[in-house]
Amino acid sequence: MYDVAIIGCGIVGAATAYELSKYQLKVAVFEAEDDVSLGATKANSAIVHGGFDPKPGTLMAQLNVAGTKQMPQLCKDLSVPYKRNGSLVVAFTPEEMEEVHTLYDQGVKNGVTDLAILSKEEVLAKEPQLSKKVLGALSCPDSGIVDPWELCLALAETAVENGVELHLNAAVEDINKVAQTYQIQTQQGQFTAKYVFNAAGVHSDKIHNKVAAENFEVKPTRGEYYVLDKSEGDCVSATIFQAPSAVGKGVLVSPTVHGNLIVGPNAQELPVKELDTGADTANTVSGLAYVGKTAKKSLPDLNLRNSIRNFSGIRANTDQSDFVIQVVAAGFIDLAGIKSPGLSSAPAIAQYGIHLLMENTAQQFHLKDHFINKREKVVFKELTITEKNQLIQKDPDYGHVICRCETITEGEIRQACHGPIPPVSIDGIKRRCNAGMGRCQGGFCGPRVLEIIAEESHRSPLEILQDRLGSNVLAQETKGGKVHV
Repeated sequence: MYDVAIIGCGIVGAATAYELSKYQLKVAVFEAEDDVSLGATKANSAIVHGGFDPKPGTLMAQLNVAGTKQMPQLCKDLSVPYKRNGSLVVAFTPEEMEEVHTLYDQGVKNGVTDLAILSKEEVLAKEPQLSKKVLGALSCPDSGIVDPWELCLALAETAVENGVELHLNAAVEDINKVAQTYQIQTQQGQFTAKYVFNAAGVHSDKIHNKVAAENFEVKPTRGEYYVLDKSEGDCVSATIFQAPSAVGKGVLVSPTVHGNLIVGPNAQELPVKELDTGADTANTVSGLAYVGKTAKKSLPDLNLRNSIRNFSGIRANTDQSDFVIQVVAAGFIDLAGIKSPGLSSAPAIAQYGIHLLMENTAQQFHLKDHFINKREKVVFKELTITEKNQLIQKDPDYGHVICRCETITEGEIRQACHGPIPPVSIDGIKRRCNAGMGRCQGGFCGPRVLEIIAEESHRSPLEILQDRLGSNVLAQETKGGKVHV
């Protein structure tokens, strides 16, 4: 029996596992997919929000500011790419300038520091490629950018190193309260836990409804994006927001921690029945056209022809305006409705949820005497020449570049295969060491990555996936008694 079960291993589930692994508890995470971070965590804007957007007094405001403050040190400890690049909320009309002033006032009330309202001249001095129609902007130096799936993986890996058990391909099918415990039926069998955290993202309302009366509903919302080549990565230095509207924070343009430029998203509410069909995360002509047209309001010369990838993600919007963090039943906590700024808030959401659990159960969890809070990672291209040569002397695989676009070596790929949460797919390697993330999107290195995964996991190449279950890359057929691959 487990002390605590966490349902879902996106950024919130992983952060909760990381925080719980500090305590003398037996903890398990149940994830429906074959890897962590495959929901909204994998497909979002990768922004660490300053905290000026949420309404004062909300959980969203409290946890956004608290989470953002923790992010620099957390990323440093876990070797996760992070950059404090700042943000600008730009206005093009007098009405939008009023909204900028409203955001400034909200930010001050929320405890955001160093906010400033800039004039047109000040904005263009900072970002010369912005539209000359800009009237002014809100500047927030504390905003940043991060690698979201790397952060999720780092949190989950560190939790596993500290004793948390991760069950993949373990979608939760049913939950029953038996005496003082919860029996959790998954695709991998039945498990028992004293306490449960529901961090199931777009499925969190369904998990909630298994143990309590319905009191919120997820409204899945698709957002579509462009990722532009690194040749476009320096057209802005800050994250550029447009003044928000009723449908959200709008279309942004931002550098990424890997040197690309990200553009998006739109917001399209989807029927719940479309979730997990494949069509839910499809890109659309109309959606991408809207994103491109709207982004060019901020940057008229934005070159979308240098797009190297389009993607979309599903946000767990709900019929509530705030995060849905609540005690559902004795020892059962919802961490639900975690829409933007969920990524920024995740460290604080985890801590707040654990506080709620201890308060609800009148339990005081005890910290471990020894807790691993560091994660080391070799990024070959960031080493000095001397360091590179020394590493190659120890392991010649680091002298073989497999991904030319991102300069990722065979040594890094083989090392990634043996992490605390081994990847089972080509995209799993991509998320761990960036192989296939560049201009050709794995067109050159993909076959060799597949071979390496097969070699290191002692599996047939036919078993290696592109990403999720069923996405096998290779197939075979028999003709005339011969096998053809």
